[in-house]
Amino acid sequence: MVKPQKALTVFEFDFVAKAIKAGSDTSHPNVHKVTAKSYDYLKQICLGDKSDRKLFKLRSIDGMEVLQVQNYAGVIFTPDKTQIEVLPKIGRYLDAGEQGIQQARQSLITMLRALKGFEHVQTASANIAAEKMPLLEVFITQFLQSVNYLVKRGLRSDYARREDNLTFLKGKLNIGKQLRHNLVDKHKLYCEYDEFLLDRPANRLLHAALNKVKTLTRSASNQKLLQELVLVFHDIPKSQDHQTDFNKLKLDRSMGHYQVPIQWCQLILNGYSPQSMKGATHAASLLFPMEKVFEDYVAKTLKDQLANNGSGLQLETQATGKHLAVYQGKGKFSLRPDLMIKQGGRNRVVLDTKWKLLDSDVYNANISQSDIYQMFAYAKKYLSQGGDLQQDRELQQGKDVVLIYPMQPHFQQALPDPFDLDDGHRLWVVPFDIVSKKSQCHWADALRHSDEGEIFNLLVASTQL
Repeated sequence: MVKPQKALTVFEFDFVAKAIKAGSDTSHPNVHKVTAKSYDYLKQICLGDKSDRKLFKLRSIDGMEVLQVQNYAGVIFTPDKTQIEVLPKIGRYLDAGEQGIQQARQSLITMLRALKGFEHVQTASANIAAEKMPLLEVFITQFLQSVNYLVKRGLRSDYARREDNLTFLKGKLNIGKQLRHNLVDKHKLYCEYDEFLLDRPANRLLHAALNKVKTLTRSASNQKLLQELVLVFHDIPKSQDHQTDFNKLKLDRSMGHYQVPIQWCQLILNGYSPQSMKGATHAASLLFPMEKVFEDYVAKTLKDQLANNGSGLQLETQATGKHLAVYQGKGKFSLRPDLMIKQGGRNRVVLDTKWKLLDSDVYNANISQSDIYQMFAYAKKYLSQGGDLQQDRELQQGKDVVLIYPMQPHFQQALPDPFDLDDGHRLWVVPFDIVSKKSQCHWADALRHSDEGEIFNLLVASTQL
């Protein structure tokens, strides 16, 4: 990775354009200028490999060629050391200026805890809020603080096998090598012995990770702490083969304080994020697909809420088994709702998350017709009241399907009434409030008083514990 020297903050679906000359401005509020070298690199990514192509789309605004950032958030690095921070689009409608940027950044950090490999990310930090740190610096800060805590608890040593030609006997004599090396120098003894050293896989990996973030951080406080920590690890060799050292890694009960720093090491040394973008110049990225991030965070929140009430309700993610149609006796076009609340073998409620921005003041609140079609299919297949077998009727008794969207100033309350999908099925549309401690869905009052109201009242009650 390259050390960023220029920083730019944008939101999802903002535009990036080539600056004709340094410091040139544009009248379009969502177009951000970057250097010609950075723009050409990003355009190469846009037109290149299929896995990276989805990060940008080539557009034109008032005759000007631009690249539109897609639904990924995180940090993009370019070869000329420009750092582009991409924040969730909900930030565009929060408080104006730096406050809105900080809220969007905090929302992303909060949601990342639900992603595998990011459970250790801290969501509340006074230092982060006070210094208005970019996302990359937030991660580096938390890594350095975890290593600093580790150092205060004490680095652990381990026995390492050594071989050496000594003038005295240490450990045991290696007869074969003694004859090979000391046939003439009979005063020497070729010994094998164990030595208690700090040179162990965990410490080597930490040193390598510290060395890597040294090229990335721009924060004065991070640089100061980094220098102190590098001195502590000075006599420990850096890991030269990360994967081998990770495979050798063993954390016993006395090394619980190593857990979080090692998790950060895995992210730093093995790749920061699910989307690892690399061009020919090896300017890497730290990017997260926001649809997946939002889905996983909502799932984790609801699962925790259901676990707290002892009702026997369970949340299933990515349910399978139903198809839209049957062709020649085989199911075709699999239907996989994001979330489903079950009780025993019964499907009680089907829920689906959408990382889209609604507006309660416009027609149909800007809900996509395709989303309604999708929920209609889920209701008919997963919550069917009939079937060929009596068992089907006993297992599938739910009536409600729910669309969950991120809460923002234009969508702060659930639509008060459901969409009638026939056969007793109802579609509800609700906002999900992303906050660091008490994230929750805001359910409609009518839903809480419906046939399945007990489920949603339990969810509400669990947020008040």
